[in-house]
Amino acid sequence: MVNKEKLFQVAEVKLSYSTKIKSSDRLKVASGYEPYDIFKSVWDEGTIELIEEFKIILLNRSNRVLGNLNLASGGISSCVIDPKLIFVSAIKSGASAVILAHNHPSTNTKPSDQDRTLTRKIKEGGKLLDIEVLDHIIMTSEGYLSFADEGLM
Repeated sequence: MVNKEKLFQVAEVKLSYSTKIKSSDRLKVASGYEPYDIFKSVWDEGTIELIEEFKIILLNRSNRVLGNLNLASGGISSCVIDPKLIFVSAIKSGASAVILAHNHPSTNTKPSDQDRTLTRKIKEGGKLLDIEVLDHIIMTSEGYLSFADEGLM
């Protein structure tokens, strides 16, 4: 039997997104190299060859940047990604699309089987939520690979 006092003791969940940037002033992503430039500007150059990290850019329906998020940090050769955190962030910010990025400290831009599987999994999850996954970029200190540009999306 349920204790009636505990029945109404339920945690409240609030979702909010706050910005001081007008929509018209937000950077618009219109071409393939722009996401790389954005990620490069927020990546710590001192750790790009040391620690694997995973970041996302959140976009509105007009492909204007709502924000970026450092989602995970790991070791030299991997980091654990929880796709739920990508979609929680997208939903909370009202994003219509996301761009994924992670670095390879080895400076090898070739996607691993795990990279391809994760990208496919996140893209499928996005379809269910009407959140488009536009690209997945592998960053290195010497350049990048765009899944979209390479036809891997």
